[in-house]
Formats: sequence, C-alpha cells, structure tokens
Amino acid sequence: MDGRNLRAGVKKERCGFTIVELMLVVVIIALLAGIGGGFYAGTYRRMLVEKAARELWFAAKYARITAIERQSRCEIQLDAEENRFLLTVYEFNEETEQAEKVPLSDSYSKPVQLSGDVKLEGVKITALGSEEGIEAGDGRTIVFLPNGTAQEAVIQIGDGENHYTVSICAATAKATMLFGTAEEVKSSTVDLDEEL
Repeated sequence: MDGRNLRAGVKKERCGFTIVELMLVVVIIALLAGIGGGFYAGTYRRMLVEKAARELWFAAKYARITAIERQSRCEIQLDAEENRFLLTVYEFNEETEQAEKVPLSDSYSKPVQLSGDVKLEGVKITALGSEEGIEAGDGRTIVFLPNGTAQEAVIQIGDGENHYTVSICAATAKATMLFGTAEEVKSSTVDLDEEL
C-alpha cells in the first residue's frame, strides 16, 4: 500500500458526524432555547407590570403639579373593570358658565390602558378628611388639591405573579413606587408640624 491510499483511508474515517452526535447538538440547542424563552417570557411580564406602575406613578406626580399650577382640582380616575386610568381636570365652560370635568390630554398625560394580564389588583383610597380607607369597587378617584395635598392612596398593580405598588402620601401628594404587594406598604400620616 502506498502512502496516498493510506492517507485517503484515514481521511475517509474522519469526515462527518454521526446521527447521534447531530441529534445531541439539536437537543442541547432546544434546551437552551427553552430556558432562554422561559426567562424572556417572565421578564417580559414583569416589565409590563413595571411599565404600568411607572405610568401610574408618573400620572400621580403630574396630577400634583397640574393641581398646583392651575390652582384647580386634578383627579386620577381609576377604572378597575376596564383596566385603565386617566387624569381629569376642571375647566370653565363659557357656554354653560360652569366648571366641567374633562380628561387632561396633552403631551405629558394621556389615558393609559393596561396591557396583557396587567390589572389594578387592589385600590385603597382614604376619603378626604377621613381616617378610614375605602376599598375600590368598579373605579375610584384620587383627588389632588391646589394646596399640594391629595387623598392618601395605595394602588397595587400586577399580573398574578409580579406586583408593584404605588403609594400617594396625603400631606405632600408625593407618589412612591415599590416592588411588592400593597400589604407590604405601610401607609402613614405625616405630621408636618412635628419637630425633628
């Protein structure tokens, strides 16, 4: 046997993969894709909940500023049945010569429709001048006053697995957003006259 035939025989034995090796590579790729897809789906759902909570948090901040700037009540209308919320203000109607509640729609505020499985899971609003919380049914209103105060409110947004809570302080009308359920949020009254 000469050297050329020997090298050709060796070359023939080294070429290609077996069907078992190819199937093993396909199975490993499928497992990695499945794991990555599962992480992606969970991250995407959590992102939708966080986005909705951020929009509500921003709406509360904007409602506070709008009420102070316009020296008029500004309200956040929460609609749990339709899974949406929007800002409303009172504007003077020259035809009827009365103040009317109208949706506030400008470049900073638009009605927000919650997407996917995201819902207003729990709403607790303290009535103005009251210490007791009122559980929301169909929909509720959070009132922001021109003096920089608001109704105390705790709103839980979630999709069953992921939860964010937006809390609005009555004395300052400032909103905070926290990861977790409403039970984890301590709502408290702030005494502005208390000495530090």
